[in-house]
Amino acid sequence: MVTDKDIWEYLEEVSDPEIPVLSIVDLGVVRAVKLDDENCHVTITPTYSGCPAMKMIEVQIIEKLQEKGLKKVSVDLVLSPAWTTDWLSESGRNKLREYGIAPPENEVDKSVLFAEPTVVPCPKCHSKSTKMVSQFGSTACKAHYTCIDCLEPFDYFKCLK
Repeated sequence: MVTDKDIWEYLEEVSDPEIPVLSIVDLGVVRAVKLDDENCHVTITPTYSGCPAMKMIEVQIIEKLQEKGLKKVSVDLVLSPAWTTDWLSESGRNKLREYGIAPPENEVDKSVLFAEPTVVPCPKCHSKSTKMVSQFGSTACKAHYTCIDCLEPFDYFKCLK
């Protein structure tokens, strides 16, 4: 008999299509799992309302759960409450850092208002001497930075609250 806990463990095997080192559970995209007789309902929330990866994530969830023996799987996409970087697991933050992407610093960038940029440590050498190159990195949810000390470029996973 499959349990809710089993479903969560199966979903840990589904990678984010844009950042393959993260599972969709690490990312906080999976909001709820419900088993009802032979039906499995999974609720997900996109990191951005227009995130192009959501359809692929839906397909991967259905494939993974059917592969595990669940016959009837449905995925509901909900926009409220809006996803926040607070939903990233600590494990996910560590995986981002190890992959070379600086995890969110739990602070919305208020530099526009206060003229003080957010300090984003380099995921390679951990220096705090970094600078933003572009507000947009390889995807809309990331900004592009460079480290002044080790000269390495890196993405920063933007903080959303």
